[in-house]
Amino acid sequence: MELFRFGNTRLKVSKIGLGIAALGRPGYINLGHGIDLKSNYDVTAMQLNTVKILDAAYANGIRYFDVARSYGKAESFLSHWLKGNDRRETVVVGSKWGYTYTADWAVETEKHEIKEHSIEVLDRQWKESNALLGERLNIYHIHSATIESGVLDNSQVLNKLWELRASGTIIGLSLSGGKQTETLKKALTVKREDDFLFQSVQVTWNILERSTSDVLETASQSGFGIIVKEALANGRLTSKNTTAAFSAKRKALQGIANKYNVGIDTIAIVYILQQPWTTTVLSGAVTKEQLNSNLKALKVVLSKSDLDFINSMTESPRKYWKTRAQLPWN
Repeated sequence: MELFRFGNTRLKVSKIGLGIAALGRPGYINLGHGIDLKSNYDVTAMQLNTVKILDAAYANGIRYFDVARSYGKAESFLSHWLKGNDRRETVVVGSKWGYTYTADWAVETEKHEIKEHSIEVLDRQWKESNALLGERLNIYHIHSATIESGVLDNSQVLNKLWELRASGTIIGLSLSGGKQTETLKKALTVKREDDFLFQSVQVTWNILERSTSDVLETASQSGFGIIVKEALANGRLTSKNTTAAFSAKRKALQGIANKYNVGIDTIAIVYILQQPWTTTVLSGAVTKEQLNSNLKALKVVLSKSDLDFINSMTESPRKYWKTRAQLPWN
């Protein structure tokens, strides 16, 4: 897989990356997550499965891997895998701080993670991530930065992030919720002279949620690397989504997928890859079959008529995020 420059940074990444959120913990909101893991939540079994998927991803040219402190043991699993092969010098790793994992390896619990964008959490989680990933940790994101959390106005946090940037770490932010656009616009104002603090943004953008398109174009032109997460809308843009509300869109997407002899998931990823500002799209694969299906996106080019038709499938941010909030941890 060809590598591409990550924004204006020195890094090069693959067009498809691997997000390890669903691999690193037994409970997640992706449709059918428990089935994907065969309901085997033994730590050793999950680590072995993660290593298997990481090996397959690497063998297929994936060079960007995405984790977070709140993804259960994702950082630990990735660290174990990286140490097992010194040839992986081309791998780029991104992690995130701001959520603390609280599920204690349970699938059903009152809270799976707690969000806090304080300097205390930043200091603690940077040390934890750095202890596991060390010099492999290339990109460090604020996890789900929002206007409401106040993180972009917190001078202690911003000063610490400037320090990390000066030491060579690429600083970024991930976005979530109905105000992604407003948050990214504010992030674009965090500067010292002509330098942006942030050089990376990880955004929820897919067929159903495209509200950030204009500001992503601006960020790309400003030199940001753009990472797209939740490309499959937590499984809603796959054959697993059998809800009546999605039936018409599923039928239409299946029709397009059949034309190219691929799955709905492939079409969803191709659609993102064909956006001019996209740097890399995260696969959230938990099985080799899912990974292989996602990777087929590299060999498909959607026609203009198909792109135009898919453009009509968008939802309002309000509807999208309300539906996402109702997805059960499983």
